Order: sequence, then structure tokens, then C-alpha cells
Amino acid sequence: MQPSEETKRLFQNDRFATENGAVIDEVEDHYAKCSLKIEDRHRNAMGAVMGGVYFTLADFALAVAGNWQEMGNVSLNSEITYLTPAKGERLIAEAVCVKAGRTTSYYRIDVKDDLGNLAAAVTATTFCVAKGTTGTSDVGKTERMETARTGKCADGNV
Repeated sequence: MQPSEETKRLFQNDRFATENGAVIDEVEDHYAKCSLKIEDRHRNAMGAVMGGVYFTLADFALAVAGNWQEMGNVSLNSEITYLTPAKGERLIAEAVCVKAGRTTSYYRIDVKDDLGNLAAAVTATTFCVAKGTTGTSDVGKTERMETARTGKCADGNV
């Protein structure tokens, strides 16, 4: 499903990813497909796409998949394996929730080039810091964002 304008607006606040070219292509329950056009600024000294670009796109797809309907999921752990240099003109990251738990969830994110080559494989565990809050509502938005930023709930609990 194509992302709504509201979803796009919400994730424009993910400035590091979006200012580096990441866009949302598709979004569904516990799934997101994001991409970016490979530019010279994404290349390392050897001319290949910098590893941080793969990770940034994967992390952005994870954030969208885990938060587009309900804000409050943050990364606990992520692991990336670089498999082959991207050869196409775009990178595409697909984040899929493998297991959604009450407080933690486990995701797999594949990063491919637009030629279909699997360039990097990422696994990530997320933690829900603000259960029951919605990303589309402004009610409690400040508290949710503060919890995500500091790791502490409004009542002081971690």
C-alpha cells in the first residue's frame, strides 16, 4: 500500500534518513519498503556505497514498519551483514516483522539494489516504550517523543 501523506509527513521528522535521500515506497502492518537514489555523496573513498548508507536506509525502513500506525518502538539491537556492493542506481530496503511481541519485536530487513542483488542483510530487535499510543494522533505526542528521546517514561520509569 502506498504511504499516506500523513505518514510521509510524520517520517519527514526522521531528518538524517530523509536528508540523505530515503523515501517511503510502501507500508503495511509490520512492513515497510523504503528506497534512495544512490548519489556521489553516498560513496566511500573506493567508489562503493558507504556502509552507513545501507544501515541508514535499513534503520529508516525499520522505523517506518514499527511506527507508522503506532509510535513508540525504538531499536534495542541491530546487526548488519554486508554481502555485496550495490551495482544499480537505487537501494531498496524491505523491513518485515518476523515476531511481534507484547514489548519486543524482531525484524528482518533486506537491502537490495534495483538490479535485485542482496547487498546487506539486517536483523533488529525493537522495544515498545510507549504502548497504546498512535503515531497519527497529536494527543500525547510530546510525551511519546520525550520517552523515545530519553528512554524514560513520563512517570520516570525506564
